[in-house]
Amino acid sequence: MLYKDFQEKISAKLQKDLGLKNRLAVPRLLKVVINQRIPEARESKEFLNEAVVELASITGQRPVICFAKKSEAGFKIRKGDPLALKTTLRRQKMYDFVEKLFTLVLPTLRDFKGLPLGSFDSDANYNFTLEEQTVFSEIDLDKVKKVRSLQITLVTSTSVKKEAKMLLSALGLPFSKA
Repeated sequence: MLYKDFQEKISAKLQKDLGLKNRLAVPRLLKVVINQRIPEARESKEFLNEAVVELASITGQRPVICFAKKSEAGFKIRKGDPLALKTTLRRQKMYDFVEKLFTLVLPTLRDFKGLPLGSFDSDANYNFTLEEQTVFSEIDLDKVKKVRSLQITLVTSTSVKKEAKMLLSALGLPFSKA
C-alpha cells in the first residue's frame, strides 16, 4: 500500500517540492536495517533461538546471526561467539514494515511526541532505537523472557538531510515538533 502510494503520489509531490526535473533523482528509501544485540547468547542457545523467532516474526524475514570476529578479554567475548542479530529489508517487505512502524507501532508508544530531527547521520540515513521489542503486535507477551531493544536504520538514496527529512515525513514518519 505504502509502496504504491510512493510510486503514484509521494514521488511526484517530492519531485515538485524539490524542483527536480528527473523523477529518478527523487530521494528514495533504499533499505531498512534492524539490529538487535543478544548478550545472553554466549551462555545459552535458547536465548538466541527465542530472539531469532521474535525478530523473524516482527520483520517477516529470518535474521542473520552476527558473530564476534576476535576475542576481547575485557568484555568476556571469544572469537565466534554470537553477539547480535541483523535483518535487512528491501522492496515490498521494507515498505510493509515501515508502514506498520509509522502508523501502528510508534503512535502507540507511551509519551510519544515524535522522533528527534537530530538522528540523521552524515549520509542522511535516519537511526533510532525502540527500547523494547514487545511494542510489536506479533510478539506474544507470555513467551517473552527478556526485553531487548531494536536499533533501526532507514537508509535513503540522498546525502542531503533536508531531502531525507522531506522523504521520511512524506512516508509518514512522525518527527517531534521541537
